[in-house]
Amino acid sequence: MPLNAKATQEFVPIKEVRDGVIVLKNGDLRAMVLANSINLSLKSDEEQKATILQFQSFLNTLDFPIQISIQSRRLDIRPYLLLLDDRMKVQSEPLLKLQTNEYMEFIRNFTETVSIMTKSFFVVIPYTHMTFKSETKFWDKLFFRGSKEEKRAMEQVDFEEKRSQLEERVSVIQQGLSRCGINSAQLGTEEVVEVFYKVFNPGELEGKIKLE
Repeated sequence: MPLNAKATQEFVPIKEVRDGVIVLKNGDLRAMVLANSINLSLKSDEEQKATILQFQSFLNTLDFPIQISIQSRRLDIRPYLLLLDDRMKVQSEPLLKLQTNEYMEFIRNFTETVSIMTKSFFVVIPYTHMTFKSETKFWDKLFFRGSKEEKRAMEQVDFEEKRSQLEERVSVIQQGLSRCGINSAQLGTEEVVEVFYKVFNPGELEGKIKLE
């Protein structure tokens, strides 16, 4: 590696993920909400217009920015094939065993020729804590002149205050989505880490599931 090369982590502005909250290196917080999709084409013209107008009204009422992220990935069918293979092995009826095997072959051939994609919809909700110069000096004095225990305690209090404000925004987003007929759920720590791991390590899990 060249001497001036930098690790990938240096380009990622994330400091940590704590209690499902993304803490950036500059102290800002982010929350991620996973939302389902609705098929407008299955609705009547009146229902489509009502849904669009409701979503427009929801966006217009927000007094803070949000980011909507859509991730498209090829569906990994291998876990499903493994499940079918396990069931076929314990199947005692020869005809059902044969039919299961033929069905598995059909799934394999179909997924090799057609790319089946899955889409995940995320809403990223930010919270930025604004401080005045006098407030910044106060915190600096407290942090650098106090003990390590005091510093950790104050950092935890600061985090909880910010998270409380962020959770209020998450609640606003989820309520607005619900009025549009969209179900949503806030991601926890493990889910957030998994999302970012897949973003920065695309295709790494390929080949780890072996089918007989």
